[in-house]
Amino acid sequence: MKNKLFCFMLIALLGLFLTTGCASYLDLDKSDMSNTSSLDSSYAKTRIGVCIYQLNDNFMSLFCDELVNYLVSLGFSEDNIIVFGSSNNQAVQLTQVEELIDRGVDALIVNPVNSAIVHTITDKAVNNGIPLVYINREPSADEEANWEEYDLSVTYVGCDARQSGIYQGELLAGLGGDTLDINGDGAIQYYMIEGAPENIDAGFRTLYSLSTLTNSGFKMDCLLDEVGNWDKATSKLITAKGISQNLIPEVIICNNDAMALGAIDAVKEAGLTPGRDVYIVGVDALPEAIEEVKNGTMVGTVFNDYIGQSHNAADAALRYLNGEENEHYIGCEYVKVSSSNAQQVLELIQSSDTDEDANVEYKQP
Repeated sequence: MKNKLFCFMLIALLGLFLTTGCASYLDLDKSDMSNTSSLDSSYAKTRIGVCIYQLNDNFMSLFCDELVNYLVSLGFSEDNIIVFGSSNNQAVQLTQVEELIDRGVDALIVNPVNSAIVHTITDKAVNNGIPLVYINREPSADEEANWEEYDLSVTYVGCDARQSGIYQGELLAGLGGDTLDINGDGAIQYYMIEGAPENIDAGFRTLYSLSTLTNSGFKMDCLLDEVGNWDKATSKLITAKGISQNLIPEVIICNNDAMALGAIDAVKEAGLTPGRDVYIVGVDALPEAIEEVKNGTMVGTVFNDYIGQSHNAADAALRYLNGEENEHYIGCEYVKVSSSNAQQVLELIQSSDTDEDANVEYKQP
């Protein structure tokens, strides 16, 4: 467990950041979720390789399924879509990228294990003349600058994680100090459960959720700041351990929904009531998390639009295959999810489900 003094120092640093809230809720018209151009659908013989950092990640599983189904709908043969799960292992992912290149794929879509691996993957793809689309985990600004400077056929598709952190802070701030300050001591005791070390999205979500609260006038008192590795079970253990040490939080901020769901389980098992004794937020808008929002056990979540992102990633790969260019950063918008729009977002997600998933094998080491 990190030293409590470190948490106070972090809060002091956060005060230096000025953040402004984005539009609270976005139009959820599904027709706007993907910027699909008029693309040639004769891709039956085109081979595309997909690498996902970890296939048992709830969010990336949804993303990958949507991506594969969309590629098939565009005319790709199921036999020519090769999907690898990298088991959150950098060496494994590099080996998989090399194998995909050796197997003659025409384009790569990669969800990198971490930012450190990006430069090597980019070099391998560019040196073999293979267009590359990164998804979900944003590479460093220096990497993106290199793509621009050397006009490489490489792009990133994803949302700005700072916005998701801001939305988490706004969801909590909207409850007001009288609600959040359960013990009435003038400060909000909280846990921060982070995604992964050196992950840009995790860092931004942590930073901006807290800065939004402090800039809204809340005094934040960090009881625990731990890495949950995006995992429900790990988050449950972290939360249970903190409560057992009599570190009773009023708020638990999680970098994703899987960890928020783990925190909810631990809070319940400790005899506390989430949504009354502890207020919890996450990111991703997993269907099970949206149900918790509807039930009042989660304050809210943030819809990380895997539908639009997966379609945009496929469209970007196709533009490269057609000899066209892409912007080197293809962004999207998060959607703040509270009890007021949870059902609407859930229906949007459910409407994206196909009657039958594509028959593509996902391979893991």
